[in-house]
Parts: sequence; structure tokens; C-alpha cells
Amino acid sequence: MFAALLTTFLFATSAICGYRTSRQVGGIEANFWRITLATIFLTIWAWTWGRGFAGAPEWFMLSGLFGIGIGDSAYFQALPRLGSRRTVLIMQCLTAPFAALIEWLWLGTKLNRPEILCVGVILAGVAIALAPDDHLKISARDWKIGLIAGGFAAFGGALGAVIIRKGYATIAEEGISVDAGTTGYQRVLGGILIPTIALLLFKWRPAHAHGGWLEKKSFQVSLEKWGRIWPWVLANALAGQTLGVTCMQWALKTTQAGVVTAIIATTPIVLLPMTRIVEKEKIGLRALVGAVVAVCGVIGLTLMR
Repeated sequence: MFAALLTTFLFATSAICGYRTSRQVGGIEANFWRITLATIFLTIWAWTWGRGFAGAPEWFMLSGLFGIGIGDSAYFQALPRLGSRRTVLIMQCLTAPFAALIEWLWLGTKLNRPEILCVGVILAGVAIALAPDDHLKISARDWKIGLIAGGFAAFGGALGAVIIRKGYATIAEEGISVDAGTTGYQRVLGGILIPTIALLLFKWRPAHAHGGWLEKKSFQVSLEKWGRIWPWVLANALAGQTLGVTCMQWALKTTQAGVVTAIIATTPIVLLPMTRIVEKEKIGLRALVGAVVAVCGVIGLTLMR
């Protein structure tokens, strides 16, 4: 449970940083550099202190393909359109039930009634706290794209989480032990392919059609841009795909995907004070009531476990 709660805090930090970078360079580029840096950090870990390709890398790479490659790519399309608060609300409220359903249909792992009740309390609290009532400020096109992207992000994240559970089950059958940093490295390797292809298709070709990134004016603009946002990109990579994913792998090693994703669903609650400071959003009574409800659900779920 501690690992899942730590993941929640790290993912909230990552959402704030991801929003800042995606607003300035676009979701495709922000996502690519976040995953690239995380791959570098986790590669160093896996081949220095970890175990490289030990265990069941095929499952963890497949998890990365769905969870990071598809899920996070969709997440970074919703983020600049809906903002961090709404995007995380949509994604996390859908991920937990998706994960529980997929794990039941595929692996036959069921939640008992008290756990289902606690999951429902958590999701209800998140919905009460963060159901957006100011969406009319967003254009209809951005709202529609953001909702669809958030749904894809939730499904990709849920499927990726369940595949992680399958990977750990395979490792357990083989009687070996693999640390969370190593499995996180294997997962990010599977996730980097789609963001790389997306960057090539949607960024490089248009850039070269207009003189290329090495053209003097374009190069100067890029330097100025990256001079402003590199701390946010670095923090996003560390909090999200490096430390956050590692903690999530740690949590999923011992706990059902439906439970882990439900706890991580409280990420929007943790985001409340962060968005107040960084994005200047006000925290109303409804948000505070929802936070209390969600926290009570997490406490109940912890006691049930």
C-alpha cells in the first residue's frame, strides 16, 4: 500500500510538470522527452544495480507498449486541452474499473465485496472533488478530443497494469526475484517505440519542410524554449516514468491491479494544492468534501487488505 501511495504523489507531481511542458512544446514532444530521459535513467539502474533482462521481459515490454506507448501518448494529448486536474480525473476514475474488469476476465482475480465498496468510495470521492463545472471555458473540439484521449489513456493504463501482474505471476512460477527498477526498465523499453514514431511523423517532417531545425532562426527559438522548460521536463521524467513507474511496479508485485489503480486514483486529490500553487486554481468546499471521501476510501481499502 505504501508503494501505491508513493506512486500517487509522484504521478501528481508528474502531471503538473507534464502540463507545463505540453502547453509549451505540445503533447507529442513533451511525452517523447519524458520517456527518453526515463529510459536513460532506468537503463543505468538496470545494468548497474538491477538485473537487465532477467525475469519476464516480454510481458513487461508488452505492458509498456499499451500503458506507456498508447496510454501515455493519449494522456499527453488530453493534458494541454483539458488541464492537469480534468485529465487526471478522467483517466484515474476510469483506470481502476477498467483494470479490475480486465484482471477478472483474463486472470480470474476478483475483488471481494468490501474491497469493491472501498474502490467505489474512492472513485466517488474523486468525482465529487474534481468533476469539472467550468468546462464551457474549453472549446468543443478540445473537450471532445480530450475526453476521447483520456478514455484511451485509462484503457491503456489499465491493460498495462494487468499485464504487469501477469509478468510477476510468470516470474513467481519460475522461482526468481527481480527488482522493480529492472521491471520498470523493461517496461519503458516497450513504451518508447510509439512516442518516437509519433515525434518523427508529426514533428520532424513539418520542421524539415520549413527549413529544418538547424535553420538559424529555428535553432535560436528552440534554444530559448528549452532554456525555459528543461527543469520541468527533467522533473516530469523523474517523477513519472522513472520513480513513479518503479513504485507502481513495486505495488503491483504484491497487490491486485484493481486495488493499486484505485489508490492511484486519488492522484487528483493530491493535485488540488499543487494546481492551486502552480495553475492558480481555487479549491472549493466540494473539492475538500471529495478529498475526505476519497481518503476514507483509501484508509478502508488499506484496512481490508
